[in-house]
Amino acid sequence: MTAVETYVDYMKFLRSWMANPGAVSAVAPSSNALARLITREIGPAQAPVLELGPGTGVFTRAILARGIHESDLTLVEFGEDFARVLESRFPQARVLRADAGRLAQERAFVGAPVGSVISGLPLLSMSPRKIMAILSGAFLYLRPGGSFYQFTYGPRCPVPRRILDRLGLKATFVGRAFRNIPPAAVYRISRRRPHPAV
Repeated sequence: MTAVETYVDYMKFLRSWMANPGAVSAVAPSSNALARLITREIGPAQAPVLELGPGTGVFTRAILARGIHESDLTLVEFGEDFARVLESRFPQARVLRADAGRLAQERAFVGAPVGSVISGLPLLSMSPRKIMAILSGAFLYLRPGGSFYQFTYGPRCPVPRRILDRLGLKATFVGRAFRNIPPAAVYRISRRRPHPAV
């Protein structure tokens, strides 16, 4: 990215945050360090990739750097300004202007073809009902063995334990990006393996 693009992205985030702080999780785009951390377990075997709340595409670029083809990306972005930026920067990707909490109703895919989900959504500012809708919708399209990656600025996984239990999911700490403002942690959320019959 050029210095001009970086400045433009920063200003877009700042304006979006000022207009609706609850919908935008930060006043600036995520750092490259966080982008590398949240995508480090992603590779061509985990394609296609569903990205939720990509903003200006910092994580999207990191996904592409991991060897995923642009045509194997579906970017779900609710913000009109951000969606236009994504369509311009990633013309081969599929950009859905939609609420990630309505993924199940969107019928975004037939069956469960998605290998991984990357989320830049501000779950800490969302209600339990909204978090449940986002996760259940994403896992509807996620094939067996696929994972949902979420970052947070909080001290623990942003998905409450009761929601994980209700959906049959587990969260695993992946790592922490200190070179981010503010520092952020990444969690891998996946289906629990069924207990073998005795």
